[in-house]
Amino acid sequence: MRHKDTLATRVRRPKARHIGLLVLAAAIAAGNASPAAAAGPGPFQAAQPQDKFSPLLQRVAVFGKDERRPVPQSYRPALESVGVIRDPASRSVCTVFCVAPDVIATASHCLYGTNASEPLELKGLTVHLHGGTENSRIAGADLGTPETGVLAGSVHLNVRPPIDATHDWGLVKLAKPLCTGKALALSRRPVRDVMRMAQDGRVYQIAYHRDLPKWQPMLDRPCRVQHNFKDADWKTISKDFANPDQLLLHTCDTGAASSGSPLLVDGPNGPEVVGINVGTYVQSKLIMLNGEVVHRFKSDEVANTGVNSLAFAAAFDAFARADLLAGANDVRRLQERLAARKLYDGPIDGHFGKASHAAVALFERASGLPETGLPSRAVLDALSGESTVATGAIAPRTAPRSLRMRARHNH
Repeated sequence: MRHKDTLATRVRRPKARHIGLLVLAAAIAAGNASPAAAAGPGPFQAAQPQDKFSPLLQRVAVFGKDERRPVPQSYRPALESVGVIRDPASRSVCTVFCVAPDVIATASHCLYGTNASEPLELKGLTVHLHGGTENSRIAGADLGTPETGVLAGSVHLNVRPPIDATHDWGLVKLAKPLCTGKALALSRRPVRDVMRMAQDGRVYQIAYHRDLPKWQPMLDRPCRVQHNFKDADWKTISKDFANPDQLLLHTCDTGAASSGSPLLVDGPNGPEVVGINVGTYVQSKLIMLNGEVVHRFKSDEVANTGVNSLAFAAAFDAFARADLLAGANDVRRLQERLAARKLYDGPIDGHFGKASHAAVALFERASGLPETGLPSRAVLDALSGESTVATGAIAPRTAPRSLRMRARHNH
């Protein structure tokens, strides 16, 4: 009887478990949608049709009435700062926007993919601005080192809890300065201020959307930004995200290709970026019995997600100022000098990967330099003894072992 009672208890009381997922709004450009038609005349070529979509790629997430409309002329200053980045190999297309004469911002998964998708090739990515006539590749791509021209919050984005949405930002230095006179300012406001501006109807989005009849940038205004939604409160939502303090949950209507688009407000000197749109937060509930799923409820879209600009503003400041190395020979010299100081034991191959980035950050931290992890000329000069750092030269083995280990075997 005791065994039967135990079994009955298990059947009557299965565990319900909440599951969160970030569904990305990057696009595989399909059908007759042509980026060239929207972006104006120029060398940007449309992707070819493709029928299969990754389960993590979402065509559209509309909350209530679809309010996306062509961008009116009064928004031209912001419109001219927006464009697309595409990967011809995977045919992915995302929205980008200018933040410096030669720097654009987008979502990091538009550059590297996610932990649930095939990686993208940085060397093949091409940027084109709305109304422009030229393309640009990533700085360093022609020299085989495009990774030196990119800084991202994550290169291996996690789309399941703990979701990395607030690390889903990327900065790209362009080989050609397409953004001269078109850079958008970062607002650097905390999330609570962004939510207050949204309550006043001030937050809006300009993005490309593959699901609409014409491939063109569209405006959605106003967008709500809040913490609590029907059947999903902040206490529950925040548990699904890494670093949720910089998360923007918003209701701008999005379509595929809107990943990387700017969330904007009008400031005293023109449009300002309050965040980057990255994807859609979806909740589902599962009935679990003895560790097995016995029932799966329909998933519900809670809100679209964005990363607050304050999360990457300091990184942008360092990236925009840096004189980045371009070329495998310079990167190899950087790696050799880091290895000589026992800060790096990866391959001396001229490719600036995660281990190289971590080693540079260790050197900067130990030297009293601003910590960026960037492959800059200043760091190479400091390693070569051609500049004076705040705390003087570092002895070869002064970096703690625990710190040195971070730079190993992660290239």
